[in-house]
Amino acid sequence: MYNYHLHQQISALLQKHTTAAQDKLFYARFMANSAAINTLYHELYDQHAACEEAFEKLLTVIITAHEQRSAALQQKDLLKQQQQQAWFLSNHITGMSLYVDRFCGNLQQLAEKLGYFEKLGVNFLHLMPVFESPANESDGGYAVSNFRKVDERFGTIADMRELQQKMLEKNMYLMIDIVLNHTSHKHEWAEKARQGDAYYQDFFYFFNDRTLPDEYEKTMPEIFPEAAPGSFTYVPECGKWVMTVFHNYQWDLNYRNPNVLVAMLENILFYANLGVDILRIDAPAFIWKELGTTCQNLEEAHSILRLVKQCVQVAAPGMALLGEAIVAPREIMKYFGSGEYTAQECDFAYNATQMALQWDALATGNTAVMLKAQHDIWNKPYGTSWITYTRCHDDIGLGFTDETIRQAGFEPFAHRNFLKNYYAGTYPGSPASGALFSSNPKTGDARISGSLASLCGLEKALADNNSGAIDTAVNKILMMQALSMFIGGVPMLFYGDEAAYTNDYSYETDPGKSYDNRWMHRPVINSRKSKLAETPGTAENRVFTGTQKLISIRSNLNVVADKSNITWLSPHNIHVAGYLRDDVEQRLFCVFNFSNSQALLTWFAFKEKTNAPTLLYDHWTEQNFSVGADHEYLVIAPYGFHLLEVK
Repeated sequence: MYNYHLHQQISALLQKHTTAAQDKLFYARFMANSAAINTLYHELYDQHAACEEAFEKLLTVIITAHEQRSAALQQKDLLKQQQQQAWFLSNHITGMSLYVDRFCGNLQQLAEKLGYFEKLGVNFLHLMPVFESPANESDGGYAVSNFRKVDERFGTIADMRELQQKMLEKNMYLMIDIVLNHTSHKHEWAEKARQGDAYYQDFFYFFNDRTLPDEYEKTMPEIFPEAAPGSFTYVPECGKWVMTVFHNYQWDLNYRNPNVLVAMLENILFYANLGVDILRIDAPAFIWKELGTTCQNLEEAHSILRLVKQCVQVAAPGMALLGEAIVAPREIMKYFGSGEYTAQECDFAYNATQMALQWDALATGNTAVMLKAQHDIWNKPYGTSWITYTRCHDDIGLGFTDETIRQAGFEPFAHRNFLKNYYAGTYPGSPASGALFSSNPKTGDARISGSLASLCGLEKALADNNSGAIDTAVNKILMMQALSMFIGGVPMLFYGDEAAYTNDYSYETDPGKSYDNRWMHRPVINSRKSKLAETPGTAENRVFTGTQKLISIRSNLNVVADKSNITWLSPHNIHVAGYLRDDVEQRLFCVFNFSNSQALLTWFAFKEKTNAPTLLYDHWTEQNFSVGADHEYLVIAPYGFHLLEVK
C-alpha cells in the first residue's frame, strides 16, 4: 500500500546516502517492505515517547547496513534470490555445529581445517558463540559482553572475516548466533545501567523493590531451577532488582523500549555484513515480557521477529533467520509466521520435537509416540525449513506433549520417568551413559545430557570391550543420524558425533563448567580419537565413514530437498518408522528398525500410499530388492535401516 509520508521519509534519508539511493534493487526492496516495517513497528511502539525518533534511526540503520555490504556479498545475495526455490531448501547443504576452541583452538586454526569438512561432506558451519563473554560467567558464550568483538580466546574480527572469505571460496555457508534476549552483566549497557544511567537502565527491566518481580514470578517458570533459581537479581551498586530469566549474570533486554530494538538490529546487520548466511536467534520465545503471563511465546515477540525479517530482507536479502524456539510443535509453527506473515518470520526452526521423539523410540523400541506427533510437526509453511539433528550442544528435552504420549497408549509421568532413567543409565539393563540436567524437584521435570555415542551405548561397550555391544551401538548411531538426515530440512551434525566421541568428563574439574553437565557432550577434540576415526575397523572409523556415506547419498538425491514432500507410512510394525519422500522424478522410501531384533515389514507398506513399485534400490546397503506380495516381508536387521529408491 502506498504511504506518501513514509515513502517521502525514506526518500529524504536516501538523499543523504547517495550510494544506496542509486541502487535500484535496494530501493525496490525497501519500498516493497516499507509498509510492513512501518505497521509492525508502530503496532509495538506507537505509544512510546521515543517512537518517531527511534523509527528514523531504524530506517537509517537499514540504509547504512546496505551501503556497508560488500560487492561480493551483494553478488551472493543475487545468486541466492535467482534460484527457483529458497537456496536453503537444497539437499546439497549439510551442516556441523561446533565450539571453535574445543574443536581446534581458534578461528585461524579452523580456517586450516576446512579440508576436514570437505572430506566428510559438510559445507555449512555453525560456530557456537565466539563473541566476547566473561570467563566463568559466559553460559557457553551466550552471555555476550560485546556483540562486535570476537573473544580473544578465538581470535579477532579480522580472523572471522578471513575464515568467511575462505569459506566463500569453497562455496561453504556460515551460521553464527545472535543473543537477542539478554546481554552479559558486563556489557557496556549493563555497566552504565549499574552506575545509575537512566537511559541504559531502560535497556533492561529494573525495579526499585520486589513488588513487581514477585508478581512476575507467580507465572514465570524457572529456566534453571538448580543453578539459577528465580528470575530476578539484586544489583547493589544501584539498589535495584533486574530481570535475569536465565542466569544472574544475563540481564534481560527490554524490547518495550524501541531504542533496544534499533541497537540490536544494528548488531544483526553487522553480522549479516560479516557474511553470515543463517543467523541463529537465540531464545526468541523470551524477548517480550508481560505481567501475568509465562513471559514466553507472546504475540509481541513474533511481531519483533517479523519486523527483523522485513528489515533483513531489505538490507541483506541473502541472510536467512533461524529461531531457536525449543517449544511444543504447535508453538514452533508460529515462529515460521502466520496470517499475512506466513513464511515471513523465521526461515528455520529446530525440529527439536522430532529429535526427542527419536530418542523416545530408541529407548522404548516403539515408534507409536513418534508417529502420533507427526501431524503437528509437518504442518509448517512451504518455503520454510527445519534444522534436523540427532544431538546438539544442548540437553535433550522431552518436548512432546502429554496428549501425544496418551494417544500412543502410555501414561505420561511414568513414560517420562522411564526415559530419564534409561538415558541416565539407572534403568536395569540400559546401555546408556548419560546424566539428568536441570532436575526440578517441584515438578519432577528433567532433561538429558550425554553424547550421541554414549547415549547409544558405545561408552559402556568400549569400557567392557564387548564387540557385540559395540556393533549394536554403531548401528544405533548411524540409524539415528540417517533418520534425521533424510526427513527433510538441513541436517546439522554436532562435532565429535561424526567420530563417535563419548562423554568428556574433563568439565568436572573446570570451575567455569562443573556446575553444568551439558559440557560432558561438548568434547575437546584430541589426536587419539582423530587417529581412531582414520583407522579401519574401529568404531570411530565405522561411524565416520558411515556418516560420510549418508551425506554423500543425500547430496545425490534431489527428492530429499525440503519440498514439503514427506508422507509417513502406516505402522504395520510398531518397531519400524518409515516415510516416503517423493516428487515427479523420484520416490524414496526410508525405513528404520528401532528394535534390538529383526523386524518384518509387509511389502504392502510400500504400496499403500503410492503406486506399487516392483523394484527398490537400497542406497545404504547397495542392493536391489524385489517388492513381494502383501503377505511377504522386508526383513530389517536390528537397529537397521534402508534408503530405498523406486527404480
